[in-house]
Amino acid sequence: MKRQTFKIISLWFLRGLMIFSAGCGCAKEIDVTKLKTGMIHAGDINIAYKTFGKGYPIVLIMGFSGTMDLWSPVVLGELASHYRVIIFDNRGMGYSDDSDREFSIELFADDTARLMEALKINKAHVLGWSMGTCVAQELTLRHPEKVNKLILYAADCGGKEAIQPTPDVIRAMIDESGTERERQMKALRTLFPEQWLKDNPDPRKYFPHPKETTSTTNIQRQWKANEAWTGSYSRLPQITQPTLLITGSEDVNTPTLNSLILAQKIPGAWLVQIKGGGHGLMYQWPKKFSKIVLEFLED
Repeated sequence: MKRQTFKIISLWFLRGLMIFSAGCGCAKEIDVTKLKTGMIHAGDINIAYKTFGKGYPIVLIMGFSGTMDLWSPVVLGELASHYRVIIFDNRGMGYSDDSDREFSIELFADDTARLMEALKINKAHVLGWSMGTCVAQELTLRHPEKVNKLILYAADCGGKEAIQPTPDVIRAMIDESGTERERQMKALRTLFPEQWLKDNPDPRKYFPHPKETTSTTNIQRQWKANEAWTGSYSRLPQITQPTLLITGSEDVNTPTLNSLILAQKIPGAWLVQIKGGGHGLMYQWPKKFSKIVLEFLED
């Protein structure tokens, strides 16, 4: 696959993924709950992080309200078989500290840059998911020297140009009421297509059970930061790093057309759309997801 000719691929039956040669069949799953958590000072807070694998670094930025133990263990294993993987909790999430500073996407991006500096990582590949793609975009725009290749999974550009989810989906994302089981089911319905959930009714088989907790106050602060972000639309042509956009065709959380907007504005971006994939497509088909990422990184 040549970058100058690869623009948009729709993986209708996922058969095309067989051409990827990243050797993903032998990697072990990574259970991050069994790995040591490091704490490192970055600006006005301490950031909780974990690192594993060997090779060139890749930094993963988690999405809204998520903690670092929410990443797919299969995806982490595949990436760690080729790269040094760094995962962490965003400011105020999980084990990371917060402060009185107002939360913002720009602040989260600067936090990520400070984490990299504290870990003596001059430059890395960066993968963001959902809100984490907004942070990754700001990191790339504010600190371009720190980003080698950029992967935006379930991304939008923010601001008035972004296509928003329906009010029902937004309510499900931010509603903390109900029992743990009820909250989990609300979240799963925003992550996976309805038919896929019917075919895969036991989330214990594919979805992590995070052990970290976050206060409702900080989740609300993060949501306000996400809503207040004015977006990157006019600045997207400034992203000159090789960029991969991955989206599921059935994503109701970050509607698929958002990635199309990004692909049209970021010079030379790759766009891969997976038919039947939801916002949580890395849990639906983790090895296929990983093969796409690894092929892009090794191109």
